[in-house]
Amino acid sequence: MEIGSAEWEEIIISGAKIFNVNVGLKEVRQFSIHAGELVKWNLKINLTAITDPFEVAVKHFVDSIAPAGIIPAGASMLDIGSGGGFPGIPLKVVIPTLSVSLVDSSRKKITFLKHIIRRTGLEDIEALQGRVEELAGSIKMFDVIICRAFSSLEMFVGSALPLLAPNGIIISLKGKINPQEIEEVRVMSDRKWGSGKITGTLIDIKIKKYLLPYIDSERTLMIIKKLH
Repeated sequence: MEIGSAEWEEIIISGAKIFNVNVGLKEVRQFSIHAGELVKWNLKINLTAITDPFEVAVKHFVDSIAPAGIIPAGASMLDIGSGGGFPGIPLKVVIPTLSVSLVDSSRKKITFLKHIIRRTGLEDIEALQGRVEELAGSIKMFDVIICRAFSSLEMFVGSALPLLAPNGIIISLKGKINPQEIEEVRVMSDRKWGSGKITGTLIDIKIKKYLLPYIDSERTLMIIKKLH
């Protein structure tokens, strides 16, 4: 199987339907461009350990669009630690009305992301270099903040809460999640986090588990809503 082949594209189209996401010819061709450049650039800079065409389709693109149904059209969205552009770019492709900011600390990865934005013709999307804590004072508040790269859920939520608009949502895409991680997030709004002012912030947490199509890998969406 090759990236961009009819078989490769059908994997994404069919996989997206499981999440009630419609991926048409235009969208899947944008995914093909993104995937092809990802594998090509990965020969020079470390973007991903996943390069097999089937795994790229499932573990990068299908997985990235799993939360599309809970993201409001027209929302402003921040993707923290975007790396190779996941999940921010695939979500922008399937929800074109999103206003997206991709943040990563690696200059080389930001160069790649800007290249993909140009190649796919996407608009109202930007790639910014820096750590999100450093950018906190210079970027706007967001309706949605998403990440699938943070190893520490507590650190991700602590970084995201000061940038989250009222009634906004934080989405973490993870594999299996343990109860301790959830409890750490539940109590963190009772204290300050770094320079972020989150003391007294009320949050509501929902956990949604699903199996990634084709490989039946257990995945978890942790959805945190800022109540005020």
